[in-house]
Formats: sequence, structure tokens, C-alpha cells
Amino acid sequence: MSQHAAKTIKGETGEWEIVIGMEVHAQVLSKAKLFSGASTEFGAEPNSHVSFVDAAMPGMLPVINRFCVEQAVKTGLGLKAQINNRSIFDRKNYFYPDLPQGYQISQFKNPIVGEGEILLDMKDGETITVGIERLHLEQDAGKSLHDQHPDQSFVDLNRSGTALMEIVSKPHMRSSEEAAAFLKKLRAILRYLGTCDGNMDEGSMRADVNVSVCKPGGYEKFRETGSFKHLGTRCEIKNVNSMRFVQMAVEYEARRQVAIIEGGGTIKQETRLYDSKLNETRSMRSKEEAHDYRYFPDPDLLPLELEQSWVESLKASLPELPDEKKARFIKDFGISAYDAGVLVGEKELADFYEELARGVDAKAAANWLNNEVLGRLNRDGLGITQSPVSASANNAIIRMMGDGTISGKLAKDLLDIVWSEGGDPVQIVEQRGMKQVTDTSAIEKAVEAVIAANPDKVEEIKAKPKLAGWFVGQVMKQTGGKANPSAVNAVLKTRLNLPDEG
Repeated sequence: MSQHAAKTIKGETGEWEIVIGMEVHAQVLSKAKLFSGASTEFGAEPNSHVSFVDAAMPGMLPVINRFCVEQAVKTGLGLKAQINNRSIFDRKNYFYPDLPQGYQISQFKNPIVGEGEILLDMKDGETITVGIERLHLEQDAGKSLHDQHPDQSFVDLNRSGTALMEIVSKPHMRSSEEAAAFLKKLRAILRYLGTCDGNMDEGSMRADVNVSVCKPGGYEKFRETGSFKHLGTRCEIKNVNSMRFVQMAVEYEARRQVAIIEGGGTIKQETRLYDSKLNETRSMRSKEEAHDYRYFPDPDLLPLELEQSWVESLKASLPELPDEKKARFIKDFGISAYDAGVLVGEKELADFYEELARGVDAKAAANWLNNEVLGRLNRDGLGITQSPVSASANNAIIRMMGDGTISGKLAKDLLDIVWSEGGDPVQIVEQRGMKQVTDTSAIEKAVEAVIAANPDKVEEIKAKPKLAGWFVGQVMKQTGGKANPSAVNAVLKTRLNLPDEG
């Protein structure tokens, strides 16, 4: 694990460090549930996707879904993690109305995936390694509905039995920014692999965030000894469903803990909820320990044994992942590490860029995508896959800008036209006479017209050569923005006898 400086909080008694670990529940992208053939389709009518197994009817036995196992192994490989060829399903016993069996089938001591890592590219250019402790498979519970009736609660079992991957990080994150970056990078990896859709607003990816604070040096002692006592008592913030909320929740919780400790109190290990409207965490329940769940191997399921040759075949079939794609973008396109990191953050964005940058200046393409295309998408509340102008159409605009057919200003105007009206950019330039004017005689004529109309500015520029920019603007207006700016500058420099530094 890379060593890096922690973000500190200033309290009344001095500085405090934040230590963060995360448990992410990612719904396996599968049409059927973990132990039954019931559908996992989102948004169905309550209790319409429930098998006898999901409802825990007497005598119904679970049967493992091979595809869900495959998805978990692929995820482990994508996290550069150890794949355990033998794993065991356990029963995690607790009572809740939407848990029909009275226990959850999960994995405890023998998970399917062991230790791995994720690399985080931070905005300051630092790369941080966050360790992965484990990944295990488990079934989801149903959902209790408390807002359907004034004095009754209902239960929807559509989610009951849905396959989840619980991905547990090590406590290697040292700031709220790193916690948000971790969740974003993990989501990207899962989406590249196709093992989870990452739709946090639908609940298919949820984060439990563990936060503790300690005095400077405590984390280093933890690294040296492996003893968690140096990190302070942690609190778990349950079911946070966005990167922004993760960051806000960590900031609030860390400051809450510092205030309690400095006020002479002690932190209770507990589970808390984050209220995004009030921007605060609230106590939910005391934090359970493993023994509270009375784990034991599920007697209805044999140990899960994987052949190494099958694992190797899955490894060979993995797609190009964000880190590898970033390295290729830097090498093949010659763009900066920061630009490459932004572009590979979403697979769809990376695919759009690759088509956009084909045969044109890669840096210009990255700038065009970040500033013009994404700017308009953000304005209109759209995602990259919803862009009204395709990557190939944007490529055509950049090509015409690069070869001087249109100016930068006309390129932006052209993008707006295609954005709202559609059509082929090349044909639109021809039909609407948008080609850049490079004919020197036509530019000279426009320059003469501007000079004749502004004799006072002509006198003023003799003392203030920087007024040349004003003249360029007037000539561009005169030509409807079609004049080549470089050619305009050259003609003005000669006509007004401007010095080189002007």
C-alpha cells in the first residue's frame, strides 16, 4: 500500500487524522437470482419476481447460479485479487420482516475472492493504492415499505435472493476525497467488466462507510503492528448511494467524532445513517460483531469448488480495464495522465473518445470532448450515450477545424446546429457557406472597410498596438466569423504597420 499524507481535521486540541474503510454491496448483473431462477428485473410490481425459494417455503432448497459465480470471479480478477478455488456458503442469522428464512446465505471465513487492490488517480497527480480485503457472494433481503399505509408496513420480496457481491476494502483511505474516488473507480471497474450496472439510484450499488479518527501517527502504528486499536473506534455509515454523499458523510462523521472525543466523551461502535437533506449522520443501532450472527456453514449447499483452468479462461476473456486503457491512451494518443484518467472514468466516454480522436490531433479531440461536447451534455442533463451529435460527426467537425475549412468559432456554431437540427456537418458547411475565408483579397477588403469606418481607432492604435485585437474582432464581424484569424492578423499587421510584439 502506498504511503501518503492524510487529510487532517483541526480540533481544539490539535490535528486529527481520518481513517476510512468501505464495504460495497454490488448487485451481480444477472437475469436470475443467486439461488433461484426468479427474475432480477428492476421496477416490477411488488412480489411479482418471487420464487418458492425466495419466499422460504418449506422444503425449498437453494441451487447455485453458475453465472453469478462467474461474475464474482471476473470481478475478483479485475481487482487483481486472489481467487479462492474453494469457498463455503454460510448462514448469517438475524431476524427482519423482509428476510423470509430468518437468515441470509452469505460467506464468512472462506470467501470466493481474497486480497486485491485498486489504484486511485487523485486530482493532484498522486496515485494511491487501496487494498481489497475480500469479495464474497451473498443474497439480498427484500424491502420493507413503511409509506404505503398509515399504520401498516408492507414487504416486497422482489429483491429477496438477488445476488450481491460484498467488496470489502482495507482501511487505507485517509480523506473524504479518497473515499469518493474509491467508490467511483470501483464502479468503473465493475461496469467495464459487465458484472454490475452500478446504478446507485436503483440500489444496485450501495456503500457502507467505516470512519474513525486518530491522532497523527496512529495510522503509522497500525501499519507497523496491525492493531486496530491505534485507529480509534469506528462507526459504520450504512447504505450511502452516491460519491458526493460519501464525501459529505465522511466529513460530517469525522468532525462529529473529533468533537465528542475533545469534549471528554467516547465513540461508541455503531451503525449510523446519513441524512443528505440535513447533512448529518444519525445513530441506527449498535454495531454487531460476527458472533452476534451465529455464522455456520449452510447445510443445504456444498462447498463451492472451482477448477483453475476455468478461472484462467475467465482471466483470458477479461476486457481492457480502466488502468490498462489509461496507459494505452497516454502511449497511443500522447495525452496527459490527467486527461486520460478523466476519459477512462466511464467506459462509454472512453469509447466515444476513441472514435472521436481517430485520425485527428488527440489533444485537440480531448479538449473538444471535455469543453464542447460534455459542456453541452451537462447543460442539457444528458449522458454521453445520449449525445445528439455522434462521435463520428464530432470527428468530422474537428477535421474541418484542423485543416482550416472552418475556424474555431464556426466549429462551435456548427456543433450547435448539428446538436439542435441534426445532419451531416460537412454538408451543412457547404450548404450554408460556412467555409473559412482564406482569400487574402477578400480579407484585405474587409480590413479596409473597418479602417475606413474607425479613423479614431486607427490613430489610437499607433500608441496602443494591443488594440490590434479589437480590429481582428471587427474584421471577423465584417466577414460573419468566416475569415481566417491568422490571415486577418497578417493583413492588419502590414496595413497598420504594427510591430511584431503588437
